[in-house]
Amino acid sequence: MTPEYWKHDAGADSVASLVIPAALRRERSFDLDATLLVDVPPEATGSWLELTVEVDGRRVWSRRIPSQSLGETDSLEYHCRLALEADADCRVRAKANCKGCRVRSLVLEAREAAY
Repeated sequence: MTPEYWKHDAGADSVASLVIPAALRRERSFDLDATLLVDVPPEATGSWLELTVEVDGRRVWSRRIPSQSLGETDSLEYHCRLALEADADCRVRAKANCKGCRVRSLVLEAREAAY
């Protein structure tokens, strides 16, 4: 059986969502990755970027960091393993927020783990 792969590339939008549909009578495990990339203007002193990840409406991770790369790009990434019970779907959402910089890319991916 081919492992499942789900992806939402939100581009420059600040929210990426995906639903991993239920599988009948089969427990699954997924590697979840959320990646935020921002453009930081050279004059953006005091700027910051923030990434929040929610699973089934519950916040599982959130981080805000100051921008360190004036005139370049900066990023935040999150990785975790999700265990899904048989017959259960899963809703995942990544939210980006920033001050003094601009979202270039927000990507949410779920890869079924091989056993």
